[in-house]
Amino acid sequence: MMPRESSLLLTHLLLLLQLLLPLTLCLLHPPPLHLPTLVPHTPTPLIRSRFSAQTQLDFTTHCNSSCFHRGEEEAQLTEKLAFETLYSDGSRTLTTVDVEDDEEFKDLALPSQRKGPKIKPRHRRVRRQIYGADGRFNIQGDNFLLDYPFSTAVRISTGCTGVLVSQQHVLTAAHCVHDGKDYVKGARKLRVGFLIPPSINGTRAGLTSSNKPLVRWVRVKRTRVPKGWIQGPQEVSMDFDYALLELRWPHRRPFMRLSVAPSSDDLAGNRIHFSGFDSDRSGELVYRFCPVEEESSDLIYQHCDARPGASGSGVYGRVWDNSLERWERKVIGIFSGHQWLEIDGENRDYNVAVRITPLKFAQICYWVHGNRLDCVHD
Repeated sequence: MMPRESSLLLTHLLLLLQLLLPLTLCLLHPPPLHLPTLVPHTPTPLIRSRFSAQTQLDFTTHCNSSCFHRGEEEAQLTEKLAFETLYSDGSRTLTTVDVEDDEEFKDLALPSQRKGPKIKPRHRRVRRQIYGADGRFNIQGDNFLLDYPFSTAVRISTGCTGVLVSQQHVLTAAHCVHDGKDYVKGARKLRVGFLIPPSINGTRAGLTSSNKPLVRWVRVKRTRVPKGWIQGPQEVSMDFDYALLELRWPHRRPFMRLSVAPSSDDLAGNRIHFSGFDSDRSGELVYRFCPVEEESSDLIYQHCDARPGASGSGVYGRVWDNSLERWERKVIGIFSGHQWLEIDGENRDYNVAVRITPLKFAQICYWVHGNRLDCVHD
């Protein structure tokens, strides 16, 4: 081939690459998602809570194929997206909502509709919520405890974990503050704990440095729980096991932004991560990561090792951010607990996280901003 022809061919190839590259990037990264909008009604006062429930850190449920593939009617979803607000003085209100611009949302394929349950090799179950060799890591030292993303994990005074999602808000599991019928005793004076690393401990008020971090506790001003969790006498569902806590004053630590949970195929490495305060490692922040095993429309099934106390941890993954044009860590779910899943006559056990759906994102976003117009998913 002559040099002139080679040069011309190379030019044509480069032009073709320029035309195909935007299309390739579009196929690699999902397009922006249209979100529904929550329209809240005027809150209705309720009687004061009795705070009679006991905190249940070891949360376990059972689910079969009908539960795994369950869809909700629009009226049911609207009812379940209503929410209670508990104030620090013990008073509470109920806010009902309407959903606008949800026609596109209804037609979106949910993970459980796109593909059936996958048959995975069985894991030998050594003890509850630990699968095979323990794959958790203790996070120690100032360089890690105060660094993002580990610095976004906080303790909840009822014995759970939470994740900072704004300068004044913490996302956690609903069962950490409410058992489905009443608020737990510890919710009366609910607090959020921020870790203070050992080296900083030794420089404040003449304290001597210790091996374990101290905790600085901050009171919660307001707690919000979806009505989908508060179901009365019937069995509670993990689908709505999330709550938002508003602190009395802003903190100064970095927080992690929320995102609608994508399909596991759209997560970098198909992996999720979370850090929590597992009960068998007192005073330690524990980090773990693992692949997603199964997905339903509301839950993420996985075998990340965890113990009671990790409930409420912010489950995050690397999600493509269209505005920044890069992969970003974002909270896509809340670690709930353990579930036995019966599919095709086979019982399988998983650790489970509540996935942030478009409607849940709209709800939590309204809780954070207090203004539905600010809830734009970028």
